[in-house]
Amino acid sequence: MELVDLYDENRVPLGRVAERHAKKAPGEYRMVVHVCVFNSLGQLLIQRRSPEKRVWPELWDVSVGGGVDAGETSRQGAEREVLEELGYDLDLTGLRPAVTVNFEGGFDDFFVVTRDLDIRDLRLQQEEVSDVRWVTLEDAMAMLDSGAFIPYPPSFLRFLFEAHGSFDFPTK
Repeated sequence: MELVDLYDENRVPLGRVAERHAKKAPGEYRMVVHVCVFNSLGQLLIQRRSPEKRVWPELWDVSVGGGVDAGETSRQGAEREVLEELGYDLDLTGLRPAVTVNFEGGFDDFFVVTRDLDIRDLRLQQEEVSDVRWVTLEDAMAMLDSGAFIPYPPSFLRFLFEAHGSFDFPTK
């Protein structure tokens, strides 16, 4: 059973935990994270979600995404998710999310980084990720239009590409 910390609408910890997928009471929110890995050519690493995923199976998504476990910070959750899903040890020390999206059940922190990863060296967590590849904005938009990509608002995907490199993100 995966436990998550609960927060109020202002992201103040409530000092309680709940099961990740359990229905939350009004005024209770959880935290999730996404990590968008770009390369120096401006391409985004995307992952194809495993067929076993409960939500959006077999659709393409940004590099990494997942829930933040109880006791973790957003940054710690993002680092753990990258290690679990891609087998890559990403250090986000000193980096804050580029944007936080408020969704019905909580807060979704998006971290944006530049890394020239060789996808052949990644160790994919088969329960989560079935494939990875690099895409341009045009590729991602075409995949979104065809229904192959998780249905993000097109303007949000464009924002992620435009945000890459625009806010002095570290490039380790």
